[in-house]
Amino acid sequence: MKKILMAGTGLALLLTACNPDLLDTAPDNKYVESSFWQTEQAANAALTGCYGILSWDGVYGNEATPLWEETATPNAHNDTDAKGFASIAMGLQSSSTGGVITNRWARCYGGIGRCNTFLARVDEVEGLDEDLKARMKAEAKFLRGLYYFMLQTYYGDVPLILDPPDKSQSLLPRDSREKVIAQVLKDLDEAAAALPLEYGSADQGRATKGAAMALKARVLLYEASPLFNEENDTEKWKAAADAAKAVMDMAGEAGYGLFPDYRSLFLPENENNEEVIFDVQYIYPDGGNSFDLIGRQYNTNAPLQGLVDAYYMKDGLPANKSPLTPISDRYENLDPRFYATVVFPGDTFMGEEVEGDRFAITGYGLEKYTIYTEAPSPDDKKDLKGGQSETNYMVLRYADILLMYAEAMNEYSGPGPLVYEAVNAVRARAGMPPFPAGLSQAEMRNEIRHERRIEFAGEGYYYNDIRRWKTAEVVMNGPVYTWENKEIEVRIFDPARDYWWPIPQTELDLNQNLTQNPGY
Repeated sequence: MKKILMAGTGLALLLTACNPDLLDTAPDNKYVESSFWQTEQAANAALTGCYGILSWDGVYGNEATPLWEETATPNAHNDTDAKGFASIAMGLQSSSTGGVITNRWARCYGGIGRCNTFLARVDEVEGLDEDLKARMKAEAKFLRGLYYFMLQTYYGDVPLILDPPDKSQSLLPRDSREKVIAQVLKDLDEAAAALPLEYGSADQGRATKGAAMALKARVLLYEASPLFNEENDTEKWKAAADAAKAVMDMAGEAGYGLFPDYRSLFLPENENNEEVIFDVQYIYPDGGNSFDLIGRQYNTNAPLQGLVDAYYMKDGLPANKSPLTPISDRYENLDPRFYATVVFPGDTFMGEEVEGDRFAITGYGLEKYTIYTEAPSPDDKKDLKGGQSETNYMVLRYADILLMYAEAMNEYSGPGPLVYEAVNAVRARAGMPPFPAGLSQAEMRNEIRHERRIEFAGEGYYYNDIRRWKTAEVVMNGPVYTWENKEIEVRIFDPARDYWWPIPQTELDLNQNLTQNPGY
């Protein structure tokens, strides 16, 4: 974390043969269990460890995990199968695939174990200010809620563990997804009640009241969606809308809003702006990511022609219905977000015109979440390597809250004025015209889903959108193409199996009481 620093000791242990304390088994050059929970610095170090999991492989870190998640959708392609995302895109994942399927389970439980230990032990720190302790506990509950939300989103039923790590937990069976969600909501409500609206600059990156409320809105939106709400209980949509509206209602007090420039929103110089509700903070050399390397050179999150074709023209109409559709240049007059997201043949990138073989995999590169634009890069930045990038990853941003609200309200009561207001605010920031009045509920549903695809393209949100909408079986079955309309592969998605990830084989081998998801 950029502003949340791990406390530690740097003293050397000096022993001599005549030292009467030679047999003392408590070292004074490092923390041990018996001596750790004694100071505020130690408590802060433990809480920092709870946050630290966020930047690990399988969660939001280690090279480009969230950016690669986009390649499991119709938006992008991963030609190296980095972390197993190409296998997921092809419907080839299994319990032994490894990569993100194994790591997400392990990392999330690692984070949960740290949070559980913190919550169980922080009361042992004598003299710790009670208000500070309450806030720190709330941060740990937010993080535990986030880790459990991730687990059940991908694996369904998972063991619910609320105590510090213990050997007996290694044989626990899976608890129902509904039970896990109940605990997630409890954690988030308790966190929101104790967290502040904002922090000073020294504590940027910590969970706030708004972060807990925004994550609750996302949890409830998923719960209302077709994958989880098979009976289409509209009260679940109302609960999601109410949760998102609660964040909108506090936006003025908390300082939330839409950052005025869409492309600049994803540049490091604008981190911690008004649109950011919760992000994962990176800094080099203490812990950077590889977003720039992936986007500039490796191209393992290469946009597909299907994503490019999804962008409307700048008049708000699809290409096949717009008078602005160009004859000679297929990339003219598109939604401005296209130029802020995708690098295309004929574009200018890093000061040079892009040839068709510049990004050889699909012809397209992803500019979003890199520091690179059309301008030439400074000499010290134009060849960033793995782990040298510092752009924070936004887990929750205000545009998402507005689109969550629009979606949930439309599903609950149809496209009323508040639905239009929320979705049009996101479009206006991008320079797109408002939706026309008089859309039906089904028409507005399609437009909101399209808007989410475009607004969050390249950010890793779309995979869970097409899962929760249960449209993956449609959009993930069939061929995908390069800029020259050359077929790359034919993807397969089995709706009887692929909406859930398999329980990793390594976990099944260790715990005979775990059961596997159907079809694996």
